[in-house]
Amino acid sequence: MKISSIPQIYRNIRRGTEIVSVLSRYGLADWISRFNLDFVKDQLKARDGEAIARHPREARIRMALTDLGPTFIKLGQLLSTRPDLVGREQADELSKLQSDVPADPPDVIRHIVETELGQPIDELFAEFRDEPIASASIGQVHAARLLTGEQVVVKVQHDKIEKKVHEDLEVLAGLAQLAESIPEFKPYRPATTVAEMARTLRRELDFGREERNLLQFAAQFRANPKVRVPRPIEELCTSRVITMERLDGVKLLDPAQLAAQGIDQHVTAQRIAELYLEMIFSHGFFHADPHPGNIVIMPGNVIGLLDFGMVGRIEERLREDIEEMLFAIVGQDVSILTALIKKVGTAPANLDEGALAVDIADFVGHYATQSLDHFDLGGALSDMFDIIHRFGVTLPPQVSILIKALVTLEGTTRRLNPGFSIMEVMQPFHRKMLVQRLSPSRQYKKLRRVYFEVEQLAEVLPRRITEILAQIQAGKFDVHLDHRRLGPSVNRLVLAMMASSLFLGSALLLSQQVPPVLFPENTYFAGLHRVSILGLTGCLVSILVGFRLLVAIAKSGRLDRPD
Repeated sequence: MKISSIPQIYRNIRRGTEIVSVLSRYGLADWISRFNLDFVKDQLKARDGEAIARHPREARIRMALTDLGPTFIKLGQLLSTRPDLVGREQADELSKLQSDVPADPPDVIRHIVETELGQPIDELFAEFRDEPIASASIGQVHAARLLTGEQVVVKVQHDKIEKKVHEDLEVLAGLAQLAESIPEFKPYRPATTVAEMARTLRRELDFGREERNLLQFAAQFRANPKVRVPRPIEELCTSRVITMERLDGVKLLDPAQLAAQGIDQHVTAQRIAELYLEMIFSHGFFHADPHPGNIVIMPGNVIGLLDFGMVGRIEERLREDIEEMLFAIVGQDVSILTALIKKVGTAPANLDEGALAVDIADFVGHYATQSLDHFDLGGALSDMFDIIHRFGVTLPPQVSILIKALVTLEGTTRRLNPGFSIMEVMQPFHRKMLVQRLSPSRQYKKLRRVYFEVEQLAEVLPRRITEILAQIQAGKFDVHLDHRRLGPSVNRLVLAMMASSLFLGSALLLSQQVPPVLFPENTYFAGLHRVSILGLTGCLVSILVGFRLLVAIAKSGRLDRPD
């Protein structure tokens, strides 16, 4: 161990102790909540003074993440997009997490901006407002004006947030490894889930990625004058500071102001839905957080999109599978839908395929009969998540982000028009997708992909077959078998053989009265005379080991019945 790593280990231990303390407090509240003693339930309180034990389990998890700070709040928000892992109720509760954190002092922010951009703020901006517009878990946003007079916003990363996040992620990775050994946590795949969330969080720490997202979306909608994406000021952007043009308009959070501006909210809802469906099914690259605060209506009914820190990407094969799922729901084809869920997701080894098909048949039967103008897309996707979670099927992160975006989009559009149905807008896209799938260009791309894979196989296969034949001829061909759960059985077998050998050897030592001995000449105890100490010790140890083996076999439930 390097001496320089000692401070880091100390910080991790200190932070780990704090995390375990918070988790244990909320775990104790979970135990206390089972009792009907009100005065006991009021003893454990959260930071804001709320009695923890009076809240349901899902709310206690949310409160624990809030107490643990910005990193865990962000991880909770990411988990809210994974109902297939945590369940719909827990995901709904985690979506309530607020990422508002206290803003850094103006002098700290100015120092970060000047250090990152290499010049004093007065030489970079004609005006820089110290009071932030908003402050979230990763950074805070300030209004500013360039020397050219253009109004911009400057997003600045919180001071030392990257260091804090990395420390928390290191501790969290250690806790996830411990959780892997606990049977109740295994279905949640803690180590894999934490690694996935950590990768996403580290990407959000790089503002350069958000800048590239802005440029890609701007190129995507260059020919559409009814959509605006903030233009990044590239010379004023780094990995910790991003400067972009300010889009002034009415946010969808305020329907009354939209009405006062004379904006037709029904038409606006339609256009927003069409925009997002185009991003998802035509481009495969979409803004993943369409809540009302991230969409503004600008003069001329132009739709402005804000906050590109979280985006979704759907590669072509996955997009085809999702399209097939939509076709299967419309066509009420249960067998294809079941096969696609297993193909897209990761199914457990003990998946009950018959029960899954029955539940999907009920799901399709319920939603396929609904009229498009009354179709509950959010309810359908939530019920699908429930089925997937119940059977332990894990979806790829891109699919979870897509479904979460569609649910959020439906809520946003219904805020503008309570009777709005995304499925009505999706129907033309259904036909468009069908035409695209049958188009010569799409078929040509698919043929090229298949040809490339066949070409690779034809190139590699002869060499691999030659190598296998050469190994067989030389007698070096090995077959490696993976025996599941064979390790514990082999360990018990070896331990039993060692115990029996020890017992036999010890019995010989006792019979031959091998010294050193107890009760030597003319000394007797309960009829025993010249008892070998080594033999007696060996017999006792072998008996204890044998008893321990019997207990272990009995606990496994396979002592007297077949596996």
